[in-house]
Amino acid sequence: MIDYAFSMADLEYYLLILCRVSCLIFIAPFYGMNSTPARIKIGLSIFVAYLLYQLTPLEAPLEYSTVTGYAIIVLKEVVCGLLLGFGCNICMTVLSFSGRIIDMETGLSMASLMDPMTREQSSISGILYQYAVLLLLIISGMYQYILKALAETFLLIPVNGAIFRSDRLMKVMLEFMADYIFIGFRICLPVFTVMIILNAILGILAKVAPQMNMFAVGIQLKVLTGLSILFLTTGMLPRLSELLFTEMKTMMVAFVEAMM
Repeated sequence: MIDYAFSMADLEYYLLILCRVSCLIFIAPFYGMNSTPARIKIGLSIFVAYLLYQLTPLEAPLEYSTVTGYAIIVLKEVVCGLLLGFGCNICMTVLSFSGRIIDMETGLSMASLMDPMTREQSSISGILYQYAVLLLLIISGMYQYILKALAETFLLIPVNGAIFRSDRLMKVMLEFMADYIFIGFRICLPVFTVMIILNAILGILAKVAPQMNMFAVGIQLKVLTGLSILFLTTGMLPRLSELLFTEMKTMMVAFVEAMM
């Protein structure tokens, strides 16, 4: 017969684990997609939290005396989960940045779509890269790494053990902003380089044959050339996703170190 009995301390400990897990799942890429039903997210959070509760049993009672003290512990776990999920999610925004630059160079900046993942207006190239990298995230098993990293955080940062160091968190964000620009331009570099060459060629043609309407011709050539480069660089997507996943791992490790 299965014993379902549990103490109030065990329930409080499980709810704290659930706070950290649910905050990460609701914001992390793949898990936190807006197209995913909320019931699926809640069910996955409860199931993962139960598994982590079994793997990391309560060794010592939580130190608090009032409801306010327990609420402070809840807030610490919520912030911990949000930071971990934010470290993963912010790396995906590099794709939107690169997509806007590509669309601006190819003449597609006025054509925007509603991104169902973020429910915001996004560029066509950005949505293309986002879904391609999301597919590679599933194929490469990166979604499993996110849950494994979450499980290891309970060993490095036990419940009510998070110490938020603002100086380290600020340093992590500043380092990421430098990598953000670097990775973003590496993604759009093929299209950006070809567009510069195309603009130079159009400028020469405008001097050689001034009777031609280079404005009308240039728009069509830019769109055709940009789409062709996107097609030819499709084979670079695995390398691109590997670069983003490495940055994602770096961000998660940096945030964990800043809370230890």
